[in-house]
Amino acid sequence: MANTLGDKIRKLRKDKGLTLDKLAELSGSSKSYIWELENKNPPRPSADKLTKIAEQLETTLEFLLHEGEDVTQEDAADARFYRQYRKMDSNTKAKVRQIIKLWDEDS
Repeated sequence: MANTLGDKIRKLRKDKGLTLDKLAELSGSSKSYIWELENKNPPRPSADKLTKIAEQLETTLEFLLHEGEDVTQEDAADARFYRQYRKMDSNTKAKVRQIIKLWDEDS
C-alpha cells in the first residue's frame, strides 16, 4: 500500500530543495518525525505538526491528507493564498486587488 501522505511530503520537500533536517527545523518537528511521515505505512501524523509542515511546503493540510487525485497542488496553493488573503487588512487587500487588475489589463 502506497504512503500517499509520505510521497507528497517527500516530493514537495525535494522540489523546494529542503533536507529532512531543514524541514524539521522550519516546522518545529524532529528529523525522525519527518522521516516517519515520509516512510511509515500508515503514518500517524499529529494534526498540529502536519499543519506546520504544510505551511512550510506552501500547501494545505487537505492536499497532504487527500487520497484521490482530484485535489491538485495548484488547487492547494490557491486555497492557501486565499486563506492568507482573508487574514489581510483592508488596505493590503485593496493593493492585492489592484495588482491583479493591472495583470489582467496586460493580458
